[in-house]
Amino acid sequence: MRISSIRLNGFRRFVNLEIKNIPSSAKLVVLAGPNGSGKSSLFDAMLLRHRIDSSYGWSGDVGYYNRPDNPAAAVENKIAVTTHSGMLLGRGTFYVRTAYRNDPEFSHTSLSRQNDILDTVVLNKLIETDATVSANYTRLASQAMEDVFVNEPGTTTFTEYRDRLLGETRDPMNRLFPDLMFVGIGNPLNSGTFRFDKGSAKNFEYRSLSGGEKASFDLMLDIVVKRKSYADAIYCIDEPETHMNTRLQGALLEELINLVPQESQLWIASHSIGMMRKARELYDADPTSVAFLDFGNQDFDQTTVIEPTKPTRAFWADVLHVALDDLASLVAPSEVVICEGNPAGPIPGKNAEHDARIYTIIFADEFSDVTFVAAGNSKEVEGDFLGLAAALPKIAAGMRVKRLIDRDDHADADIADLQSKGITVLSRRHLESYLWDDEVLTALCDSLGKSADLQQVLAIKTQAVADSVVRGNLADDIKKTIGSIHEKVKRLLQIPQSGNDAAAFGRNTLAPLVKPGTAVYADLKRDIFGT
Repeated sequence: MRISSIRLNGFRRFVNLEIKNIPSSAKLVVLAGPNGSGKSSLFDAMLLRHRIDSSYGWSGDVGYYNRPDNPAAAVENKIAVTTHSGMLLGRGTFYVRTAYRNDPEFSHTSLSRQNDILDTVVLNKLIETDATVSANYTRLASQAMEDVFVNEPGTTTFTEYRDRLLGETRDPMNRLFPDLMFVGIGNPLNSGTFRFDKGSAKNFEYRSLSGGEKASFDLMLDIVVKRKSYADAIYCIDEPETHMNTRLQGALLEELINLVPQESQLWIASHSIGMMRKARELYDADPTSVAFLDFGNQDFDQTTVIEPTKPTRAFWADVLHVALDDLASLVAPSEVVICEGNPAGPIPGKNAEHDARIYTIIFADEFSDVTFVAAGNSKEVEGDFLGLAAALPKIAAGMRVKRLIDRDDHADADIADLQSKGITVLSRRHLESYLWDDEVLTALCDSLGKSADLQQVLAIKTQAVADSVVRGNLADDIKKTIGSIHEKVKRLLQIPQSGNDAAAFGRNTLAPLVKPGTAVYADLKRDIFGT
């Protein structure tokens, strides 16, 4: 089962929230955002919808679920969950773990027959304590007793059965903690608890595990125990990283995804670096398999629509700011492109880092781990006047640094010489040659629904170039013409709030139109990145 959309109206903190266009291919859905941004509230809504659709009933605590300014409508009418299969969140289709998972120790002295897993749904809200390790122990031990005397064929050896019973949890646990081995369930009739080996310590009890070991064991064991009953379901885990270091967080997420049944979908609410980094690695390997939902910087007192977002550099900057606060500025990109433009000073002008800002807009999606930095005029970039090309790789090992300049009037021989020194040169005179390309102006008219005005727009450009040539400029020097083109095109197309001057217009209005699939994007991408 995979969710395609969710709609909440007057539920908890949401006035009117719509989450839509989650692809059916996404096995992992990541809710990103700071504490208090509504991630757990979304899981509360899904849990309540499940309890209603499954006829489990619900607590009737309308004060918990309703927004104070919208208490009138029935709670069940405030939640709509749509799946790609069209199924409701009925029995066996939804399972959630809260952030309050705490089962520090337990010991059993008796066994009893266990009810069906689907008859033991106990959670009502995401604020409830969620202790499952002891219950899962009882279930495993009872199942083992029944298997030995009833279910298993007589040819099954004890070793074979033991390996099958423990292996599904033991193996991923051992991958996370190579020195830790899950070895058994002890004697369920005499201080029964899970048992482990670690180094020279043998057969010690569950309660002696570290917090991170307990937290990991809990989540993995729980899915192993529950996944036969929830074979085609939505699994939600609120803050799965609790009690874990960064390295362990990412490794655990990968194990959880592998444990969740193939047709199911795993939702996590997290702001941890390790979880987010692993999700990004999975996205890079297969962008269709992971959906990121950004709950940060949202005003849920207004109607809000959230769709899966690409993990752009801006998205990661927000994620890292939540996780690291002021340390986020220390996280370095994999590549820095030093380009022309006035550097941003203590009091930057309105067009400071003009080229760098445009390059960032154009390539944010495809090259999310590249940062563009303005470093002065072409001679200053060539000579590394600010020392960036020399210093940055020493600050962050492995960082690539590239210097990029406009073509201007460089001859082919000059360009070859520059390239031999590691300096990249645009194939056109300057960045404006790409921004004000006929293809981009065509896209501008199309985006405004004014395709009929295209020929007039192109005529404005042609006349501006001709007038510029009369003034003694070269025909390819588009930068000399954009002031005139900007004013006339803006008046013709009636484009409000698009930038007060030609430079701002280029950044705000034209740069977003230079995107994959256009020839001008391909040219600029090839010039800078060589692909």
